[in-house]
Amino acid sequence: MTQLHHAATPLREETVPGGGHLSFVLKRGQILRLTDTDGGANVSMMMLNAHEKSERLNLPDTLKGQHTAKLTTGHCFYSDMGRVLTGIVADTCGWHDPFGGVLNAAETAEKYGQGRYQELRNGFYRNGMDNLLVEMGKWDLGLEDLLMVVNFFSKVSVDADGSFRFISGFSQPGSFVELYAPMDTLIVLTTLQHPMDPNPEYAPRPVQLSWFTAEDTQACENALHTRAENDRALTNTHLFAL
Repeated sequence: MTQLHHAATPLREETVPGGGHLSFVLKRGQILRLTDTDGGANVSMMMLNAHEKSERLNLPDTLKGQHTAKLTTGHCFYSDMGRVLTGIVADTCGWHDPFGGVLNAAETAEKYGQGRYQELRNGFYRNGMDNLLVEMGKWDLGLEDLLMVVNFFSKVSVDADGSFRFISGFSQPGSFVELYAPMDTLIVLTTLQHPMDPNPEYAPRPVQLSWFTAEDTQACENALHTRAENDRALTNTHLFAL
């Protein structure tokens, strides 16, 4: 795990319950820590340029540019303009999934049953697509702006034949990942089970969010200089921030 480079006292802390959703701007020079408090959580996250929301996370470029099929410490999240929205500077989990996406309402009902508000009230079965759209609407974004997501705390391996395999019970209680923002980045997230999770019961887990000021921004960026592609993307990011 990379050494941490943030103030010991968080600026803010918030727990997102299982099935919840949230959006906010992670400001340049801040670090966001996501903690899987109970184990077995999943956080589906979108990222956009907070000032030019037409610039969005590009997962294919993120994976191709870093020659990886998983995301962990030292990896950057590239935008479609070749800049770095955030980068992972600490990670006790070791693997985060870029492939699985989220479920929509019909898929959630097919997998878990109806789970309607009429019977369950606030315990009704939420779905990732609608949760993200609720948050996106707060930033004047709609269905046409819905992006691929990163599923933090979930491991999906790729077998030799190219098939995906979800690893159950991967993230342990207390696992965390820290994202450093070299630019102001709009974060949109929801805490629902991974679409490939074989558990037939609707049982999403909570996640704690903690915001910190990076005390050593250069050390954070040094942790992301793991490939020449990352170096170029960070240079592009600095030019944008001038």
